[in-house]
Amino acid sequence: MTGFESALLTIVFITGFITINLYVIFGQVTVRKLRKNPETKDALGVEFASGWDILNVAKAFAMPKAITRKWKKSKQSAFYADIDLLFKHTSNFDRVLGIVFYWIYAFTGFSLILLVLISWGKYLIE
Repeated sequence: MTGFESALLTIVFITGFITINLYVIFGQVTVRKLRKNPETKDALGVEFASGWDILNVAKAFAMPKAITRKWKKSKQSAFYADIDLLFKHTSNFDRVLGIVFYWIYAFTGFSLILLVLISWGKYLIE
């Protein structure tokens, strides 16, 4: 393992640990409140697996409003959280927490994929 791979692996572990903690915090602080609200309960997007709505809400906060409104008008709108209702029922802290969580989550995922591709490519060359 090269120095770059070791550094990337270290970063992935650290951001992964941060992501796990932010996932739990965001789910307990924000999404739990939204699940209990009858107006927002059905506006969190499709939950493919338990906790998927946490990712839907965080993605809605992290993406530009123009994109989320375009998703709302599409045929697949049930897959995404309703950004207008979310903004109505959340605070700035909730939104910032969701944005930070989502982008660290995405960075961790892409870094992990990059690490696998680098390792896989190294073994194909040898």
